[in-house]
Amino acid sequence: MKTLLLIFVFFTGPFLLLAQRVTGTVYERTEAGIKSPLVGVNVFWAETSLGTATDSLGKFDIPRSAKSNRLVISYIGFKTDTLKVSSESNFEIVMKAEGQLGEVVVRGSSSQIDRLNPIHTEIITTKALAKAACCNLSESFETNASVSVSYSDAVTGAKQIQFLGLGGQYVQTNVENVPTIRGLASTFGLNYIPGTWIQSIDVAKGAGSVVNGYESLTGAINVELVKPDAREKLYFNAYVNHLGRGEINFNLNQKLSDKWSTGFLTHASTLQNRVDNNGDGFMDLPLYTQFNGVNRWQYKSDKIMAQFGIKALTENRVGGQTGFNPSEHRGTTKLYGFGNQTNRIELFSKTAKLYQDKPYKGLGLVLNASMHNTDSYFGLANYDGRQRTLYGNLIYQSIIDNTNHQFKTGVSYLLDDYHETYKDSLMTRTESVPGAFFEYTYNHLDKLTLVAGLRADYHNLFGAFVTPRLHLRWQPLEHTTLRLSAGRGQRTPNAFAEYYGYLVSGRKVSFWGSRIQPEVSWNYGISLTQTFHWFEKHWDLVIDYYRTDFQNQLIADTDYATRQASYLYFYNLQGKSYSNSFQIELNTLLSKRTEVKLAYRLFDVWQTMGQPFGHGTLQQRMMVPRDRVLFNIGYALPYDKWKLDLTVQWNGKARITNPLQSLEATLDGKPSMPTLFSQSFMNINAQASRAFKKFEVYLGGENLANFRQPTPIINAQDPFGKYFDAGQTWGPVVGRVIYAGIRIKVKD
Repeated sequence: MKTLLLIFVFFTGPFLLLAQRVTGTVYERTEAGIKSPLVGVNVFWAETSLGTATDSLGKFDIPRSAKSNRLVISYIGFKTDTLKVSSESNFEIVMKAEGQLGEVVVRGSSSQIDRLNPIHTEIITTKALAKAACCNLSESFETNASVSVSYSDAVTGAKQIQFLGLGGQYVQTNVENVPTIRGLASTFGLNYIPGTWIQSIDVAKGAGSVVNGYESLTGAINVELVKPDAREKLYFNAYVNHLGRGEINFNLNQKLSDKWSTGFLTHASTLQNRVDNNGDGFMDLPLYTQFNGVNRWQYKSDKIMAQFGIKALTENRVGGQTGFNPSEHRGTTKLYGFGNQTNRIELFSKTAKLYQDKPYKGLGLVLNASMHNTDSYFGLANYDGRQRTLYGNLIYQSIIDNTNHQFKTGVSYLLDDYHETYKDSLMTRTESVPGAFFEYTYNHLDKLTLVAGLRADYHNLFGAFVTPRLHLRWQPLEHTTLRLSAGRGQRTPNAFAEYYGYLVSGRKVSFWGSRIQPEVSWNYGISLTQTFHWFEKHWDLVIDYYRTDFQNQLIADTDYATRQASYLYFYNLQGKSYSNSFQIELNTLLSKRTEVKLAYRLFDVWQTMGQPFGHGTLQQRMMVPRDRVLFNIGYALPYDKWKLDLTVQWNGKARITNPLQSLEATLDGKPSMPTLFSQSFMNINAQASRAFKKFEVYLGGENLANFRQPTPIINAQDPFGKYFDAGQTWGPVVGRVIYAGIRIKVKD
C-alpha cells in the first residue's frame, strides 16, 4: 500500500507552466506561392517581458498576458506584425519580406540566439541537427562553434564535451529542465539520447538560473524531446556506415482525445565489426549493442497540464585488442580487454496548475527518479558503480504589482546514493541536499532585463552554501544586444566516471591529501549580439567572453612518472585554476538558399599541478586545444528538395603528456613535468540529402581528410605494462567514415 501511494504521488503531483495559452504558426510565402514555416521568429506581448520563438515547424506557444492584448510577430528581414488578440487562441501568420531587401528572402536559420533571454542562449533546431547524421547527442554539435565533443580515450568509445574551455561535467546537461547527464551517467550519457528524439537544444553560456539548481558552473545544455502531441505521428530513421555501425529509430505519437496524447521513442544500434585502421592491434571502436526507449503520456485541460512516463536503457560494450574475447580472455594477461554493461531506468512526472484568470501565475512540480548500474573492466582492473537518484523541484511564479516585476520561487530536493568499487577499494556516499530559491526579473519595454537569483542549499556532507547569480540584458539599439552575467556554482565530483578514459592505462590510481571536496567556481561573462545589413545581405555577429575562476577543483594529475610506475593522482586544488573563453561568430545568408557560419574560438585554461610532489606549478589544462576555427555552409534547392552541407573544423594544439618521456626526464626518482603539445589538425564533414514526398535519403562523410592521431595508444605492444596508456587522445582515432540513411515522416 505504501509503495502504491508513493507511485500515485510521483505521477500526479502538481508543475510549471502558465495558464491560458495562445498558439499559432508563422509562415513565409515562397516563390511558388507555397507557405513555408519560419524558424526562430520572435513572438512577444507588447510592452511586457513575455516572449518566445517559433520552433522548427514554425509553431509558437505563449501564455496570455494580463497587461497586454497586442501580440508582436518580429523577424529580421520581414515586416513586423502586431495582432490584437481577444478570445482567439490559435493563429496562422504569413510574414511579408521587407521591401529594401530586394529579392533576398531571409529564411529561418538552423540556429539562433534567443532574442529576449537575458542568459546568452543559442537554440539549435532540427534544421541544424539534420545537417549531419546526428545519431545521438554527442554528434549533435558538429556545426556548433560553442560546444565541441571528442573521445576521452582510444578504447572505450566514451565521449566528452569541451565548453568554455572545461569538461562536460561543469555543464549542467538537462533533458526538459531535469538534470540528467550527471554522476555516473556522465561517462556515456551523451550516447544515450538519440538524435531523432531531439526537438531542439538550448545552449546557455555562463551561470544558469537558480531555478534549475546549483550545479551549473560554466553553462547549461537543455534538450527538448519530441512531444507526444507532435505533428509527426510516425518518424522512422535508419542509418548505416561503412564500418558496420547500424541504427534504427522509431518514434510514434498518438493523440488519443482532446486532452490525452501518448508517445513512444525507441532506438536500437549496434557495431559488431572489429576495426583497426591504424594497425596498433587494438579495436579503434568498441563493439556495442544498445536498446533505448521512452514512453510518456500527456494530459492538457483548462485547469491542469500533466506529463509522466518511463525511460529504459541497456548497453553492452567490448573493446581492447582485436582478438579479445570476454569469455576466453577476461581476467587473464593473454589479451587486453575492456568491457562495460550499463542498465538504466528512469521515471519522471511533470504537473502544472493553471490559473485562467491570472495568466502570469504558475505553480508546478517536477519529479524524477533514476537507477543507474554500470559494470566495467580494464584489463585486470574492475570498476562497478551504482547510483540511485531522486529529484524534485516545486516552482511558483507570479508578478509584483505588474508584469514588469516578476518572480519565481520554490524548493528543491536532490538525493544521490553512490556505491562504487575500483579494484579492491570500496567508495560509498549518500548526498541529501534540500534547497530553496528566489529569482526576481525586472523588464523595461523589452530594452532592459535584469534577473537576480539566490538559492540556499544544505548538503548533508559539506554543510550549507549559498548560490547567487545575476544576469543583465540591455538593448541600446534595435539591432544591438549586450548581456552581462556573474554567478557561483558548486558540484560534487565523481572521479572515476568523469575521468573514465584515464583508467584504460597502466597507471596507479591514488587519492592524495584530504577527502575530495566539492568543486566551487565563479563565472563571469559578457556578450554582444549585433545584426546588420551589408551588401544587401543580413548578418548576425556574436562576440562573447567568459571567465571561470575555481575556488576548489578536483585535479586529475597524469603528469608524473617515476622509474617504478606512472600515476593518476586525484587531489583538491591548492593554488589557481581558471579558464578564459573568447568566441566570435558570424552568420549570414549569402542568398535565399545559402546559409554560412564562420567562427573562431580561443581557450586559455590553466590549473596548479604537482601537489603530491610538493610542486605548485601552473600548467595548461590537458587535451584542450587553444584555438578552433569552424566554417559551415549549407545550400538548399527550392522546396528543400536537395540539401547540401559542408563543415570544416580546424583544431589547434593541445597540451599532452607522455609517461615514457616523463620517465626519461626523471633523474634519481625525482619527478619532472615535460611540456608536450599535440599537432593541429583539420576535420571535414559533408552531407547531401534528397527529399521525396514521404521520405528523405541522405549520404555523408565524417573526417573526409582521413586524419588520424599518430599513436593514440602509448606502449600498445605491452598493454599490461606500467606505461601503457590509451587515455591521451586529442584527435580522431578511426579516420574517414562514410554513412547513409533514410528518414520517413508521417504527419498528422
